[in-house]
Amino acid sequence: MAQAAQAPEAAAPAPAPSEEVVPIGPGVTPPRVLHQEQPVHPTKGFRISGSVLLSVIVSSKGDPKEPKVTRSLEKDLDQSAIEAVMKWQFAPAMKDGKPVASRVTIEIRFHDM
Repeated sequence: MAQAAQAPEAAAPAPAPSEEVVPIGPGVTPPRVLHQEQPVHPTKGFRISGSVLLSVIVSSKGDPKEPKVTRSLEKDLDQSAIEAVMKWQFAPAMKDGKPVASRVTIEIRFHDM
């Protein structure tokens, strides 16, 4: 009788962020985009228009981290949006005159051409 092998642990949990993520609110100025890459509209013989919403942590150094799709459009477009945003550069959020990590929501729009 065959016995099902126990699968090794699935993916290891993502490591905890190395810095505290400060919510945007009173006393915290949100990050600003300094450099923005446009996503590539994958060609698959059809075009889709719409938006992908991403939740991204902007580190205290202005680097995007841990992107998560919060509103999907289509798998390839979601991936294209993530790849583009991960190339962006930000001025970090500021609290008490010091740069801090914060979570932001970014809308990436794809237009039918």
